[in-house]
Order: sequence, then structure tokens, then C-alpha cells
Amino acid sequence: NRRGLDPGRLLLSFLLLAAWEAGSGQVRYSVPEEAKHGTFVGRIAQDLGLEQAELVPRLFRMASKGGGDLLEVNLQNGILFVNSRIDREELCGRSLECSIHLEVIVERPLQVFHVEVEVKDINDNPPVFSLREQKLLISESKQPDSHFPLEGASDVEVKDINDNPPVFPESEKRIIIAESRPPETRFPLDGASDADIGVNSALTYQVYPNDYFTLDPQNSREQTSSLSLVLRKSLDREEIQEHNLLLTASDGGKPELTGTVQLLITILDVNDNAPEFDQLIYKVRMLESAFNGTLVIKLNATDPDDGTNADIIYSFRRPVSPAVLYAFSINSDSGEIRTKGKLDFEERKLYEISVEAIDKGNIPMAGHCTILVEIVDVNDNAPEITITSLALPIQENAQVGTVIALISVSDRDSGANGQVTCSLTPHVPFKLVSTFKNYYSLVLDGTLDRESVASYELVVSARDGGSPSLWATARVSVEVGDVNDNAPVFAQPEYTVFVKENNAPGCHIFTVSARDADAQENARVAYSLVERRVGERALSSYVSVHAESGQVFALQPLDREELELLQFRVSARDAGAPPLGSNVTLQVFVLDENDNAPALLPPPPPSQRVARWVGAGQVVAKVRAVDADSGYNAWLSYELQEEEAAAPGGARSAFRVGLYTGEISTTRALDEADAARQRLLVLVKDHGEPALTATATVLLWLEDGGAAPKASSRLVVGPAAAAEAALVDVHVYLVVAICAVSSLLVLTLLVYTALRCSAPRGEGACVPGPARLVCSSAVGSWSSSPRRRRQRVCSGEGPPKADLMAFSPSLPPCLNSAEGTGEIEAGSEQLKEVRLHLKLCFSLPHSFSFKILQFQF
Repeated sequence: NRRGLDPGRLLLSFLLLAAWEAGSGQVRYSVPEEAKHGTFVGRIAQDLGLEQAELVPRLFRMASKGGGDLLEVNLQNGILFVNSRIDREELCGRSLECSIHLEVIVERPLQVFHVEVEVKDINDNPPVFSLREQKLLISESKQPDSHFPLEGASDVEVKDINDNPPVFPESEKRIIIAESRPPETRFPLDGASDADIGVNSALTYQVYPNDYFTLDPQNSREQTSSLSLVLRKSLDREEIQEHNLLLTASDGGKPELTGTVQLLITILDVNDNAPEFDQLIYKVRMLESAFNGTLVIKLNATDPDDGTNADIIYSFRRPVSPAVLYAFSINSDSGEIRTKGKLDFEERKLYEISVEAIDKGNIPMAGHCTILVEIVDVNDNAPEITITSLALPIQENAQVGTVIALISVSDRDSGANGQVTCSLTPHVPFKLVSTFKNYYSLVLDGTLDRESVASYELVVSARDGGSPSLWATARVSVEVGDVNDNAPVFAQPEYTVFVKENNAPGCHIFTVSARDADAQENARVAYSLVERRVGERALSSYVSVHAESGQVFALQPLDREELELLQFRVSARDAGAPPLGSNVTLQVFVLDENDNAPALLPPPPPSQRVARWVGAGQVVAKVRAVDADSGYNAWLSYELQEEEAAAPGGARSAFRVGLYTGEISTTRALDEADAARQRLLVLVKDHGEPALTATATVLLWLEDGGAAPKASSRLVVGPAAAAEAALVDVHVYLVVAICAVSSLLVLTLLVYTALRCSAPRGEGACVPGPARLVCSSAVGSWSSSPRRRRQRVCSGEGPPKADLMAFSPSLPPCLNSAEGTGEIEAGSEQLKEVRLHLKLCFSLPHSFSFKILQFQF
């Protein structure tokens, strides 16, 4: 009160707020009709619990069902005011209750409020008569105390004896009297005559019965008499149509004599009765589905009058409503009222028909009645579905309970025929929630996944309670909006790529591809390298990846001798917010090409001295060479140039070189004929295509003198020759054993491959492992190189594979029988040990193992 607040208004505000909360969001106002534009109705924003500042951001809007733009809301202050003229009679007709239903919708979040504004009636219409002038016809015969004179017989005194009875002119007198004659009306009668005179002719009259009539004899001075029949009370032909009276005349003689006449009084009908109906108000119930010409009612008005006065003509009493004229017709003769137009309960529920029945009298009289035709509703209107405020598309990460659309249903029928129930198919993941009478909200009832279902076709069905029931359906297409919830996925976690060295700069070596199950920007994948250091250089100096296509390019020629395996990761990231990504590993194996010629290692001395006593098969020098390539490209062979090795005079050369060892040995015993200076040219050649070569020049100086070699000398004679022969046999056995083991290994691989091919696809594993390069050593033995390599030996997309790499040991060529002994003696000190390392890599489903077979002799 200190702030000037009205306690009554404050209490009213609290009551309105409590009513609004209890009414689930419904607010009621009232406004008189014919209110001026701008008339205050209510503070709708405050009553709905909305702030004035959020009306515009939340897209406050108001819809009126059937009310047009009669009311409007000022979005600046939240006041509901009258926007245009409100005419209650035009809006609701003669209905006792008249309301405007408003639907208030705000978004962010979506809310719906229902407001009802009652329109109060004011006295703005004066009474109006249906006719300005009415004419009433009243018969003047209806006035009381009307008199009609009746002439009676003259009174003549005759002096005579009473020998004649009174005699009437006729024995039967017929009189016609209109029933409209008022009482005291006189009707003249012919009196009786008596031939006597005097007292004997003095006549007195009496009439029987005399409830309606009496006699009024009148005697004049001229001794004449007149007889009048006087009407005592009003006649009613409808009660008594004919009166039969006996008029008796008695004279004054002694004894008196009498005479009689029969009075037959016929009551003439007068149109004094209006037609009458059995009831003033008839009530009829008609189905709105009645066909044209259906009998509504047959009226039967009765008129007790007679003749044409009783003939009745039926008609609608004017003024006639156009609705009645459109829907009904009346037969003027029979009084039958039948349907003429289509009845519609939804347009008009009750017809009030005023009917009049008019007779055919000279002064027609009319009777009236009213027929109340109640139209009975028939379930002839299917429900109507209205879908508003579609919030589409709905994001796939929307919370359960999110409102998608507002649905209202209506049925113009009434009662059970107008009771509508709604259903939704499919039920998952959506449902209908009733918010108000015949108002529903389509809400989310489960989780969405656009990658599983991109859109839903929902069918909202509305069915009324009629019998048979009618229904209507409405389709709602709900599109699921994509959310970046799927990272790009590669088909494999890693890929193995084989690239030949010395490739052209910028050549395409591989293409990675990742698939993103999302859509649009969320599915647009960009590829990039996961940067790391490769030795002292950055990975980006070796390879690059195209951001859009995923093509991997080698930026520079690769050198296997420098880099055997290049392993790196490629990242795929989408354009979503936030972006998601995944990586894939690429193993790029650089395949060797024969691009390196053999290199002499270390350089041999410029010359070597050899004693002339050296026997056949003695190693006098050795050429060492190495090839930076690998495999067959690094497998070296040695040849002695024939032109250099030929002895003077065309004799066979005294020296030879080991094909794979590079050892220079004598082919025979040296003699004096051999030149003191021997210049040997050794050609070192690899097995690549094309083969690369290198040459080494060896200078040998033959010297005389020196002691003969002792038993420990490398010169083999006697029993040593047998040992050397045995060693050759061991070499043969070794070759046979290697072939047998290789055959067994190949058979095992074939069986295992067949089993793996019959296994279900996808069980294979790809396991990289270290590999060893097997090559011949400088001393003629087998050894394994510790050079680390990673080789892809199998793939998860097919049966496992096995790689076997083996080299045959270097054996001297077969000698003829003449020189066999010397060669065996010379080689007795050569090969002491042979090692064979066979490496087999198997790719197993769950483990990885190496098996190394080693034979030592």
C-alpha cells in the first residue's frame, strides 16, 4: 500500500496466477462487445509467466480459432488489447456463451498456452416486431344484446262457442338461424288461428323444450297479435346442429282446445371457429442424414365449422426463415412437412417452423402451431488434423522429450461422434502427448541415429467414437539432421606398399580412402600426414598426401640402400564441429633395383709374390668385392679374363678364380716356363638385370727358392687327397639335403595355404617381421646378414603367403680326371664349415613365429 498498489488488484492478480497454474496454462479474460480499438483486455505476458523482453526473441505469436484479428498483443509491453470491432451477435448468434479461443505459441523452447476471452453482451439491439401492421377481422355478430323482431299473429276476439281448436298454417315449420345470431334475437312465427271468437279464440303459446328459445307474443291496439321466437342464449352449431321444438297454441274456451306445430330449427354454420392443432408446439427429431422428401410430420388441424368453413389450407407463417424454406416444404392440403434440402447438424442444430392453418370461410380464420425440428447428429464428418510449428529437421542428438510438432484435431460432429482419439505409427522413436483437449505434441521418445535411419515417415491417425467410426490420417516427414558423431574410418588399420627405388619425383605410390558415415560437411574428409622425423629429415620431405583425394606421392627418388622401409601415418579428419579423425599406417617397402656396381673391398695390394714350387689348387690371392644392392642384385660372381689368363704358347692358364669366392688358385704346378710376372684381370659381375661389373687387376711375381712346404703346408698329398675327396662328397650330400628340406617346406606351405583358403575370410593377420639376407661369405661359407628389413608376408584379405629365399653354396666346377687329384688337394683347406640359415615367416591368426633350420657340417 505504501507503493500505491491496490490490494484488490493485487489479490486478483494472485488469483489469476493460481488459476493459470491450476488450469495447465489456460488463462481466461472477459471483454464487452463493441469495445473500442485499443481497449485493454489483460496482461497476457505477465499472466502466462513470460518476460516482456523475451517475447520477440522467442517468436511470440498468437492464433485465434474463428476469431480472426479481433484481438492483438503489444510485443513491447505484453498487453492484450482489442484490435477490431467485436459483435457478439455476429460472432456467436443467439448462444448463451460466447468466447474467443486463443493459442499462444513461443519457441526456444517451444511452449503452447491456451487463452479464452469471454465476450460479454450489452443491450445494443432494440426489440423488433416481425410485422409493422397486423389486421384483425372481428364479426360484428359477436356483439351481445342484438335483437331481431319476430312478427306474431294478430289477436282477434270472436264471440263464439269454443268449437274450433287453434290451427296453425302448417303442421311443420322449418326455420334456419345462423349460429352467429346473438341472444335476444327475434325470429317471427306464424301464429295459430281459431275459428271461434271471444274467449274461445284467446290463444296462449308454449314451446317445448325451451332452453334456447322463448315465445314473445305481442298484441297491438288493432287487436292483432304477432308471435316471435326469441333467442335466449347463443347458439353453437358445433354443439347442436338442429333444434326440434313443439309449439302449442291453447284457446281460452271451456274446455280449452289446443293446436301444435313442429318447429324444425336448423342452425346455419358461421365461420366462427378457427382451425385448431392438437398441440401448440410439436417436437420432432430428424437425422441429418435424412434423404430429400423424408416426412418430418403430418399436421392435422381440426375446424368444427362446416362446409368451406372447415376446409383448411396449411402454410408456413410469414415471415419465413430462409433456412426453413431451403430445408423443408409443406403440403397445403395434407399438412405434410417433408425435407427438401440437405440437413447438416454442424450448420444448424434446431429449426423452429411456424405453421398456420387457414380455413376457407368468407372471413378466414387461422390457427397456429410451432414445430421444433431437432437435428440428430450422424457421424458424417471425418476428423480433421492440423499440424503446425514443425521444428524440422531434428538433430540426431536431440534429447528425449523434444517437441517436434504441434497437432490439433477436430470433428464437427457432436457427442461420441465428435470425440477423437489420436494414434501414431510407427511408435518408435516418437510419441504423441496430449497437452490440451484435442491438442497433442509430437515428441521424441528415443534416441536417433541418422546413419541408421535418415528420415521417418510418420502417420498420425485420428478416429472418432461414432458407429461406424470415421478416421483421417496425416503424414509427417521427419528428417534427422546430421551431427558429427562418426569419425572417418579406413578399410584397414594399415597398408603395405611396395615401391621400386629410383622412382620419379612426385610419382603416385598409393591412395588411402576413409569413409565417414555422416553427411555433408561432417562427411567431407581431409587427409594429412602425421609428421615425424625420419632420421635427420622430416617425413614431409619424403612423401605428401593430397588433402581431398588421399593420393600419396613420393616427393623424391627413394634409395633402398639408404632407406629400406618408410613407415608413417596418414590422418583423415572430417569438417564437422568439432572435427573427428582417425589414422592409418602405411608401410612403404623400397624394392631394390640393380643400380650399384660391385665395389672392390678392400683394394688388393699392387702385387703379390708366389713361389714357383706351389702345387695345383693352391690359393695364391683373393679378390674381395661387395655390392650395395640386395638379393640377386648383390650376388656376385668372379671371372678371369681369358686373354689375360692364357699362358704363353697357348697352354692352359696356370691360375683360375673361384666363381663365387673370388679366390685365385693355381690350376697346375708352376714351372720354369711360366713368366715371372703374371698379370691377372678379374671381372666381378652381379646378377642384376642388366648386370653391372667391376674389374680388378692382380699382379703375381713368381719367385724361385725357398724351402719345400712342410706337412702342415696347405699342399695336400697322399691321405689328404682322400680327405679332400670325402669333403666333395659331403658337399653333394649337403645339396641333396637342402633340396629335400626345401621340398618338404614347399609341401608344408601348400597344405597350410589350402587350409587358410578354406577358412572364413577376415581371419588372416598381417604381421611384419624382421628378415635376414642370406648370402655367401668371403670364405665360401653361408652366413646371414643382420640387415633389418620388414616384409609384408601375408594379407588379411586372402590366404597367408610364405617367402623363402635361399642361395646355393659356391662349389668349384667339376674337374676332369687328369686334374682331379690336384684340385682336391688344393681345396682340402678351403671349406671347413657350411652354415645354412633358412628363414620362414608364417602369418598365423593369433601369433607370429620364426623357424630357422641350421645345418652344420
